[in-house]
Amino acid sequence: MYDVVIIGCGVTGAATAYELARYDLRIAVLEAENDVATGSSKANSAILHAGYDPAPGTLMAKLNVEGNEMAFRIAEKLHVPVERCGSLVVAFDEKDEKHIEELYRRGLENGVPDMRIITGEEARQLEPNLSEEVRGALLAESAGIINPWDYTLAMAEVAVKNGAELFLNTRVTAIEKGEHFTIHSSKGEKFEARYVINAAGVNSDIISELVGDREFSVKPTAGEYFLLDKSEGSRVSRVIFQCPNELGKGVLVSKTVHGNLIVGPNAVETTRNDKSTTREGLAYVQRTALRSVPSIQFRENIRNFAGIRANTDSDEFIIGESKSAKGFLNLAGIKSPGLTAAAAIGRYAGELLKQMGLSMTEKESFDDTREVVRFRELSDEEKNELIKKDPAYGRVICRCETVTEGEIIAALHSVIPARSVNGVKRRCNAGMGRCQGGFCSPRVCRIIARELGIDETEVLEEKEGSNILYSRLKEV
Repeated sequence: MYDVVIIGCGVTGAATAYELARYDLRIAVLEAENDVATGSSKANSAILHAGYDPAPGTLMAKLNVEGNEMAFRIAEKLHVPVERCGSLVVAFDEKDEKHIEELYRRGLENGVPDMRIITGEEARQLEPNLSEEVRGALLAESAGIINPWDYTLAMAEVAVKNGAELFLNTRVTAIEKGEHFTIHSSKGEKFEARYVINAAGVNSDIISELVGDREFSVKPTAGEYFLLDKSEGSRVSRVIFQCPNELGKGVLVSKTVHGNLIVGPNAVETTRNDKSTTREGLAYVQRTALRSVPSIQFRENIRNFAGIRANTDSDEFIIGESKSAKGFLNLAGIKSPGLTAAAAIGRYAGELLKQMGLSMTEKESFDDTREVVRFRELSDEEKNELIKKDPAYGRVICRCETVTEGEIIAALHSVIPARSVNGVKRRCNAGMGRCQGGFCSPRVCRIIARELGIDETEVLEEKEGSNILYSRLKEV
């Protein structure tokens, strides 16, 4: 019998597991895919929002501001790449200027620190590549950028180190409610729990329906992006937003923690699993972004992708005990600023569980540490010492990102081991560079096969069924 079962291990589920692992509880996390952070948590803008956008007095506003502060603290503690670079919301006309004044007032009410409205000239002094059409901007110094999948992974790893049990490839198919919950999975396994937390992202309404809760429905919304080469990474030094609208925070231009430039997203209603990009959508993103920063060189694009957001009819996060099933806690509709708010959502979920009757006693010891070796960030002396201890760190596999065989091996034997090429990519950046794995992917495949003791034809790109190789040519 588990005290708590968390359904979903995106950033919200991982943050909740990270929080609950501090207590003397038996916790299980059920993830439908073969790794954590394979949904919205890896395909987003990677922004830590300051908190001026949500309406004052809402839970979203409170958790945004709290989550911003918590995210920086947790990321630095767990060696997750993060930077407090600040953001600008730019205004092109009088209507936009009134909008940023409203955002400023909201920010003050929400408790956002270090904000001010500046002129277009002042904005261009900060960001010389901004359009001459920019008449003013809201500057928020507390905004930042982060590696979203490593943030998710880091919190999940700490939870697992402290006793939480993670079950991958475990899709929930049914939930029975009696004196406790019985959760049925695609593997045929059953999990019994006193409390259940629904953190299933774009599928959270499907999970809630399994206990008879039809209080909300998710409207999956796709956002398409450009990821540009590092040659464009210094085009801006802050996150550049346009004024938000009813569909979201609009098309942004931002550097990433890896040194690239990210541009997007648009907002188009879609199906739950359609992560395709379109000519029309990307053209809109490009056209809109050039209004903010006209000098962006889109020919330096190295990848396009789309992420699915869990939008609902509500302007608020849907967080609370289900009216249909006592002990079932929804963490749903976690759209932007969900990444920023995640840690605060996890903490709030713990508070709600206490109110719902769960006895929570803090553990005497909680290992809130994480060690990560990033070879390219070491000094020459540190590199040489590491290579002496383990020669695998002297063999560079990914030339674009200077990722070594030692780092890939470590990723395959970590607390939550990588089980695919993209899993390795998320953990140590192999394949993230300009060639997008064109050089290193075959070598990564061989290392995965060797370390996992499988044939190369069994190596996956990402999900089950995404085999990269099917047979040797001589066998065809």
